[in-house]
Amino acid sequence: MKKIIIFGLSDYAELAHYYIEHDTEYEVVAFSVHKKYMPEDARFKNLPVVEFEDVEKIFSPAEFKFFAPMSPKNMNRDREKIFFEIKNKGYQFISYVSSKATVFENQIGDNCFILEDNTIQPFTTIGDNVVLWSGNHVGHHGKIGDHVTMTSHVVMSGHCEIGPYSFLGVNATLRDGIKIAEGSFVAMACAVTKSTEAWGVYRGNPGEKMKMSSVDLKF
Repeated sequence: MKKIIIFGLSDYAELAHYYIEHDTEYEVVAFSVHKKYMPEDARFKNLPVVEFEDVEKIFSPAEFKFFAPMSPKNMNRDREKIFFEIKNKGYQFISYVSSKATVFENQIGDNCFILEDNTIQPFTTIGDNVVLWSGNHVGHHGKIGDHVTMTSHVVMSGHCEIGPYSFLGVNATLRDGIKIAEGSFVAMACAVTKSTEAWGVYRGNPGEKMKMSSVDLKF
């Protein structure tokens, strides 16, 4: 059985542990966090928690892989930082794609967390470090960039492109052929009918850009 380490001790990590243990060929052998976040007993889910600073001394990158299912805090840039810290230690990542998701030989990058009831139509590609929560429709001939979070029941029509660091809220809808620019924040139930501007915040139906910037958003 292939063995992996999960980064983090949050709800995301607990969910990842459940999904991986029940729906993959992998075995979770440990969790890892930075030293300042270590629990007193160094245990989580009855497994050891290892200081990330020294994790490669205990679990060799040649024998173990990593999964880092983090939240979209700071417009996904915290996730990006950890993603590259793990890569710099020489580890490879797994991606989790639920057996209850519908996929069509799509190209899917490293460290993606794709939950149940997602439909990813043919000829759409997904970058690295992407989270697709449950129940999204991802249309054909599209592209999702790196470090993107799509929550639940988002409809991404065909030929759309989603730029890196973007966040799409529950029930957001994207018209076919539009481009969601880097760092766009699309609010819950927003209907986006035209391409967005980088680091803009959009809400409403039809979606309109707000005066605030997504760089100020804190999750």
